Amino acid sequence: MPPKSLPFTPDPAAQALLAEKPIALTTGLVLYQQIPIEKAFIGPSVLQERLGQELSADAVAATDLDKLVELFRETPAIHRFPANMAKRVHATCTYVMEDLDGDIPSLWEGVDDAAAVIKSMKKLPGFGDYKARVYFGVISKWWDVKPNGWQALVPDWPSIVDLDTAEDIDDLKTRKKAWKESQS
Repeated sequence: MPPKSLPFTPDPAAQALLAEKPIALTTGLVLYQQIPIEKAFIGPSVLQERLGQELSADAVAATDLDKLVELFRETPAIHRFPANMAKRVHATCTYVMEDLDGDIPSLWEGVDDAAAVIKSMKKLPGFGDYKARVYFGVISKWWDVKPNGWQALVPDWPSIVDLDTAEDIDDLKTRKKAWKESQS
């Protein structure tokens, strides 16, 4: 059974959108780069509001790129690098429409090998090993997607996968900072 919300931002409506719409979670993961967790994952909700329609890969891919950049730049900006991230979100949504027929869960549904899921996720624009493993960890935990070999591919570092409530975000930031320092 899918979750009713995901605790990656304190905003209840944004939490619900992340759980209800795979494109919202995917967009949040695209945005989750050089900005706080809660800012990245409220981004899909803000984008939906600014689009003036339900967030979908089709709606974003069909939006003129210059218009999308404007929506990202509106105050407050959706990301600290609004033009670059608007382009990346647009590229991701275009990929989802063209290569996945709009069906993000096809990345994992019916796939019995975790490495194959990660490989498919890494085809999403801007998704390397780190982001793909975090995405995989989220779907493993919250959607119980556990194909063969899943345990070895969920993040073994502090990540959003560890969050159970939005109140855990500050603790995660502290643990992640300490982990990064221990890696240098």
